[in-house]
Amino acid sequence: MQKRLTRQIMIGNVPVGGGAPVVVQSMTNTDTRDAGATVNQIRKLAEAGCELVRVAVPDGTAADALQEITRLSPVPVIADIHFDYRLALKSIANGVSGLRLNPGNIGGADRVREVVSAAREHRIPIRIGVNAGSLDKSLMAKYGHVTPEALVESALQHVRILEENKFFDIKISLKAFDIPLMLEAYRKITAEVDYPLHIGVTEAGTPWAGTIRSAVGIGALLSQGIGDTLRVSLTGDPVEEVRVGFEILKALKLRHRGPVIVSCPTCGRTEIDLIGIAREVEKRIQHIAKPLKVAIMGCVVNGPGEARDADIGVAGGRGVGLLFKKGQVIRKIPEDRMVEELLEEIRKMAYE
Repeated sequence: MQKRLTRQIMIGNVPVGGGAPVVVQSMTNTDTRDAGATVNQIRKLAEAGCELVRVAVPDGTAADALQEITRLSPVPVIADIHFDYRLALKSIANGVSGLRLNPGNIGGADRVREVVSAAREHRIPIRIGVNAGSLDKSLMAKYGHVTPEALVESALQHVRILEENKFFDIKISLKAFDIPLMLEAYRKITAEVDYPLHIGVTEAGTPWAGTIRSAVGIGALLSQGIGDTLRVSLTGDPVEEVRVGFEILKALKLRHRGPVIVSCPTCGRTEIDLIGIAREVEKRIQHIAKPLKVAIMGCVVNGPGEARDADIGVAGGRGVGLLFKKGQVIRKIPEDRMVEELLEEIRKMAYE
């Protein structure tokens, strides 16, 4: 697929846009005022592969905590600011690498100029984040309801404010729960600007439903070459957001991080506990960063062929499995040893 070429911005040491790999980010759900808890969560996110992390900054105490958070964070930190320009200024002073801020919502021109001046001085990009659930009342009156055109117009209004202040380190998001609406809004904005785009389905839901909705929306945009960084928004542990984000990118062959499991859906020919084996292996290899293709197949009909195509895999028989590695049969494994012996081989390959 042909990726849309955008301008490149730097968020800390992470390039976004301009042909760089699609960046996976998340947002903490800790109280930012608790710097210790927030840093601990950021570390867990980073271990899962998170490359940028956003934190809510609701008040001055949270902004003060950013000094320690940014000092200890293993990845660049983005401050999420609403309405109060002073929180943006304090966040910049305390070491953040990016802002999520809509300049039309922080007061008059003098306040915008002050924030833009500080962001320019510290080389801090600004993400304009338009959300279908909080569209400006004037645009709602103009269009009658939330439309792709309304979302794009809202974003461009904020963009113009920054551009009038000679600020161009901009990233844009146009998020909505309604996937067709979101897709059309992103398609339309690509015809207007070449700034990098942050993509995602807002308020996607719980991990099960939200993963499906996010995969459909984010995957559709990425398959059209649209998107420079993404967040999967789930009601749950933000580490799951990172894992889902990478799975979407791996499915489209846009990023390669961690193992991919190929496993059959089971049928009446299956004579091992394929479901249990696949779930256990998947759970225990989540920490591995090296790209590997792991096949866990239930029978000899499709199993051997799929397993031979994998880096490592098993194809089940009656209470046993054949272990394959790089297309070669290594040995036969009894079912009660299948998980442990497969994991041992995966570990060898991951760290060799």
